[in-house]
Amino acid sequence: MTKLTTTVKATAVSIALAFASASSQAVEVLNLDNNGVKTKVSIGGYAKVDIRHVEGDIAYQDYWIGNFPGNQAVETSHTGFNVKESRVNVKVQHGDVSAFVEMDFYGGGGNEVVSNSSNPRLRHYIIKYKNWTAGQTWTTFMPLHALPETLDFGGPHVGEVFIRQTQLRFDYGNWQFAIENSETNGDGDIGAPSSAVGVTGTNADKDENTPDLIARYNHNADWGQLSVGALVRKVDQGGLDETAAALNIAGKINTFGKDDFRFQVTLGEAGRYVAAGMTPDIVTDPSDQQVKVEETTAYAVSYRHFWTESLRSTVFYGAATTDTLDRERSHWGVNLMSNLTPQLSTGVEFGNYEIADKGIESINSNYLQLSAKYSF
Repeated sequence: MTKLTTTVKATAVSIALAFASASSQAVEVLNLDNNGVKTKVSIGGYAKVDIRHVEGDIAYQDYWIGNFPGNQAVETSHTGFNVKESRVNVKVQHGDVSAFVEMDFYGGGGNEVVSNSSNPRLRHYIIKYKNWTAGQTWTTFMPLHALPETLDFGGPHVGEVFIRQTQLRFDYGNWQFAIENSETNGDGDIGAPSSAVGVTGTNADKDENTPDLIARYNHNADWGQLSVGALVRKVDQGGLDETAAALNIAGKINTFGKDDFRFQVTLGEAGRYVAAGMTPDIVTDPSDQQVKVEETTAYAVSYRHFWTESLRSTVFYGAATTDTLDRERSHWGVNLMSNLTPQLSTGVEFGNYEIADKGIESINSNYLQLSAKYSF
């Protein structure tokens, strides 16, 4: 006879102060035991409210990445309120198989006139079975452990690897191997779905037939974490037929007490994988009008100090430069954060984003951000 037991749990959980991106455990809403095979359903996420003031020569943006907002200097003094970073996720686990889906609200749509609506945006949707992961999630090239704890969404994107995409990944001990969705940015299309059939017609690159290949080694020790990732991909758009490669080295080093130092460095032809929005994969060299694969050097460093068990600060800096177009951009910031309860954190952050590309006068904007975040 099958023994079926059902329990419904709502558990108060603690925020792990180590990572802002993985700040809490989920609320378990269902737990079934069917002859020893457990099925669990949990809901997680967080509600985050941001009040952000930007002042300077770079146009306002809810959070800095590596782009040039508006592509021109704009004298700016703007205060914005938003909740779009907030997210909800659901995980369903049945024995060795699990699925995870997460959405935030940076999907566009709406305006600030009446309803302030915004559309949901798919972040993650994956299936996991033992050592295998299939679906859309963070690229295997991205060192999550090196991301600083910031209020600006994602921190110094300009110095970081930052991509979510569909992939097939296999974990073997400390090693990870993946084939991931290929996309050459800079040839006029971006693989955007245009109808109910998804990517179709001219939105689909006719020559993209080789997935991006990524290998990564992760080392964990009492002193912290260290990782090395390698990316190899085919670039066959814009009249090119080349193999591009990039390397990422990253770490999180425990220092004194609960303090830590985090870093990452990316070298090579990373293109869209690094400094989001800063450069396409292929560019036209202004000196000879030849199409080339752009090379990028990017890095980010941060130090987090705990003043008390809860009160803490992170100071961070990220920067990137490109070889062909001579783009140079950077982002620094310092914050003060604290937990009012294990689930509710608040903080203030001050920082600066600067663009010093070749051919333009260096411009920058300061920002001041206040945030409250309830994790569940």
